[in-house]
Amino acid sequence: MDEYNGPGRRPDVPGQSPEEVWTATLALLPLGASVTGEVIGRQPFGLFIRVDGVPNALALAEIMTMPEGMRLPILGARIRGEVIEHAEHNHQVRLRLDGSGTALG
Repeated sequence: MDEYNGPGRRPDVPGQSPEEVWTATLALLPLGASVTGEVIGRQPFGLFIRVDGVPNALALAEIMTMPEGMRLPILGARIRGEVIEHAEHNHQVRLRLDGSGTALG
């Protein structure tokens, strides 16, 4: 995967699109929820993340919400964050990354 590709759908993750599972996503990832996941796309404005336990949800951590001094995690990195917003218009869950570090063991 190219470093700046978008988060396209993975053929090994069965299920529906983010639009089709939006109601379930809202229930599973309420505001303030702590989540972990994998970086699946990098863009100049932030990271797309596949959230553990909710593989069809699309999460975005924008650069402006990253802790000061935090480096942009690489593709495949495991991260931790908090749900800070639900973007209805594009069915994205917005995250603020945890300031304790980017990689999880």
